[in-house]
Amino acid sequence: MKKISVLILILGLHNVLVSQEKEHSFSVEIMDDEALQVIDGNAEIKVIGSGFTWTEGPLWIADGDYLLFSDIPNNTVFKIDASGKTSEYLKPSGYLGTSDYGAEPGSNGLLLSPNGELVLMQHGERRVAKMKSTLNSPKAEYEALADSFEEKRFNSPNDGVFDAEGNLYFTDPPYGLPKQMDDEQKELDYQGVYCLQTTGEIILVDKLSRPNGVAVNNDGSKLYVSVSNPEHAVWYQYDIFAPGKVDNKKMFYDVTELVGKEGQQGLPDGMKMHSKGYLFATGPGGVWLFNESGKAIARIHTGEKTANCVFGKDEKILYLTADDYVLTVSLK
Repeated sequence: MKKISVLILILGLHNVLVSQEKEHSFSVEIMDDEALQVIDGNAEIKVIGSGFTWTEGPLWIADGDYLLFSDIPNNTVFKIDASGKTSEYLKPSGYLGTSDYGAEPGSNGLLLSPNGELVLMQHGERRVAKMKSTLNSPKAEYEALADSFEEKRFNSPNDGVFDAEGNLYFTDPPYGLPKQMDDEQKELDYQGVYCLQTTGEIILVDKLSRPNGVAVNNDGSKLYVSVSNPEHAVWYQYDIFAPGKVDNKKMFYDVTELVGKEGQQGLPDGMKMHSKGYLFATGPGGVWLFNESGKAIARIHTGEKTANCVFGKDEKILYLTADDYVLTVSLK
């Protein structure tokens, strides 16, 4: 009996090790030579972090050369330093209560304010908040920047972007609510895109079925919003004519037909604008690279549901949060 037990234990450990050594099918697909200005077809893609639950909101900190990212189910912000060491940076990050709060209580998007403060999209607290302490001495103490619109609490702020003047555009889908769309605590009967102006006023920019990632182009004239609705998986583009004021809404790109197909894991999610005007947007299969006219010119295939991305130093590295992993992709 002892030999059998030992054998079972050995087989069990073997299975655990095999599961931890998951094979990845990473690749870069160049769809138009224009993409070669920023990425090669043989760009190196590496795993730099693993063992998390659902990674999101990557933020590269230049002063210190490290990456912060959210693990939403674990209500924690983690840090990966320049040597590759991972450590807990901030907990709790998005829900400060003691009772259970659904599957996604933590922070989602992480941003740096124009003043260098850490700004968090807090699912559990249903607000946009900033960490009171400095980046070098993180403490789970927060100050709300926006928690309601027209006296109704937000659903669960998801992602955001500051424009050059310091106005903050952010999205508010229901993903952080314990029962999402059917949650009895939901106070707003829609999902919105908002702008928190530097004056403190909050403006409703648009209502969308599942607003998610958000980006602004380099001259501040265009707003991009992803919609993570399996039945309408798209990116929209708007013209910005004043902070929080948009018109000329149009479809930027539609990937609805890819949803659910083999190798097309994920939905339109987080995105970042490159200094050369290219939009890196996570979506089915990994990351999509678009030019300014909305043409897909490259794809980074990760084989994982890929949530968000951010550029590192001199835009030579693209960090990706992909399911339970953190990846890097080399850029030109």
